Amino acid sequence: MPAIRLLTPRLANQIAAGEVVERPASVAKELIENALDAGARRIDIDIEQGGVKLIRVRDDGSGIGESDLSLALSRHATSKIADLDDLEAVASLGFRGEALASISSVSRLALTSRTEDQEAAAKVEVEGRDMDATIAPAAHPVGTTVEVRDLFFNTPARRKFLRTEKTEFNHVEECVRRQALSRFDTGFTLRHNQRVIQSLRPAENPLDRERRIGALCGQQFIDNAVIIDAEATGLRLWGWVALPTFSRSQADLQYFFVNGRVIRDRLVAHAVRQAYRDVLYNNRHPAFVLYLEVDPASVDVNVHPTKHEVRFRDGRLVHDFIFRTLHKALADVRPDDHLRGAVAQSEGRHPSAHAQAFGVQVPMTDSRPAGFDSGQTVEAPYPGSQGPGQQPFQQEWQARDQMAFYQSLNQGGGVESSGGSTVPPLGRSDMAITPPVNQGDDPPLGYAIAQLHGIYILAQSHQGLIVVDMHAAHERITYERMKRALEAQDLKSQPLLVPVSLAVSQKEAALAETHGQELLQLGLGVERIGPETLAVRQVPALLRGADTEQLVRDVLSDLIENGESDRVEAVTHELLGTMACHGSVRANRQLTIPEMNTLLRDMEATERSGQCNHGRPTWTVMTMAELDKLFLRGR
Repeated sequence: MPAIRLLTPRLANQIAAGEVVERPASVAKELIENALDAGARRIDIDIEQGGVKLIRVRDDGSGIGESDLSLALSRHATSKIADLDDLEAVASLGFRGEALASISSVSRLALTSRTEDQEAAAKVEVEGRDMDATIAPAAHPVGTTVEVRDLFFNTPARRKFLRTEKTEFNHVEECVRRQALSRFDTGFTLRHNQRVIQSLRPAENPLDRERRIGALCGQQFIDNAVIIDAEATGLRLWGWVALPTFSRSQADLQYFFVNGRVIRDRLVAHAVRQAYRDVLYNNRHPAFVLYLEVDPASVDVNVHPTKHEVRFRDGRLVHDFIFRTLHKALADVRPDDHLRGAVAQSEGRHPSAHAQAFGVQVPMTDSRPAGFDSGQTVEAPYPGSQGPGQQPFQQEWQARDQMAFYQSLNQGGGVESSGGSTVPPLGRSDMAITPPVNQGDDPPLGYAIAQLHGIYILAQSHQGLIVVDMHAAHERITYERMKRALEAQDLKSQPLLVPVSLAVSQKEAALAETHGQELLQLGLGVERIGPETLAVRQVPALLRGADTEQLVRDVLSDLIENGESDRVEAVTHELLGTMACHGSVRANRQLTIPEMNTLLRDMEATERSGQCNHGRPTWTVMTMAELDKLFLRGR
């Protein structure tokens, strides 16, 4: 075996560079983070040939003193931490003291800087095998400029793995986008081959922040986003989450920041997926820009050299907080929030992105659904309408009247209301509807005017024409009511006549034994009967026909990966969704105008009514601006 010997500083730096400097975008990231840590309010990034020829980052931060310039290029030299206590509560983006040393070992680096108390700037250059630093006077304002030329010039094997100039610059641009999203108080300018790609001024107020989000993530994202801001138990989550209708085919518009640091974390990804679970279509991905603020001592950023991963000291608390905040925000979205984005896009204007929760309850004069008095012209209730003794949004149907109405949708017969009278059978079309006098007061989904092929409801509002998928809308309404009923009854367990025996690993068996009480709360009675054997003695009553063995294995897998499991809830909701789908009104059912309006009002009051249980949209709108454009009006 060869003798053990110390590596040379140059070789050690190049090994470290393999972890820190993967491509030009990695260099740009480290230099921009250093500028932000220095308090820069303006950062200029110049790129040539995708970053292979030149990466120049210039800032107006606090600068580096002349005596510290050569030390700044040494490994494990940093101004950001001094002892173990600092490491356990890192508040800066950089702290390892490896970036500049690693970059300088695989490039020709020049660093020019000046502090406020210096009369002149100084410049340090590193080039060649020996990496000897040379310092000379220079002209430079307060701040720092780092020039990185000929990246990987002395490691040709690494250079061969670089992609095309366009691909490498796309990675640099994505890096700058992330940093610009993380710090609204800093201005950024990005140039590629002397051409300006991005020029972002500091965004001090909410409107400027929305404009920056629109410039970096697209105006459609901000038009279809809901602003959230929630605090609990020392955590704060704020930012923008896109409506489910603005889902993506890939996860390319997902930015999550912890204390200003962009991260990719499985725990966070799982919480977001869980919040969007029953509102996204097959294999679609949500879009979001979210910021989590926590005590720096409660999160460990010293996990990976690239600092893309973090570890929370109380991961379950963070997971639940993120999930519940997003889940509530998505549940509070109502049709008028969708309409705001649609109208803004069609008219080409910039709305406020803050989507208010808009819950509509149907006002009534008696216990029957409004508008079901046969033989007379009726006026459907709407937000803003107020008859004698009525208060809008204050009264609800009684449960038996709701069930009677929806049974009538499926059966096609007359329905007896709680008042003893009979609701007219479906299929009648002799009922007219009186439109509101002030069209600005009509409800978000307007008023039904017709039914198309027994499938779609056509409604008119002051926004334009609204088309509703009757089955999909009824499916979501039924599904949400079934979920609420299940929550009220709690999850009941059913003992198995013959326990199911499972062969598992020792780790899974120990996990089931440790989390036995939690599994019991999910309705699963699991007992360890051997080193690698489990016995399932009871399951949720609603899932007695499910694959018990696969269900338990999935739950244990979730516990291993995320520390908790929502598998039972997911399977339960999937079953409820199937039941709601089969129990909802079918196509070719002829509805009266009042029945259509009742369905529209229920949609306005139902959580997540913009999508059915499978993530399909339940309605869409053609605004007046779009219709005028279609028919060339106003030209």
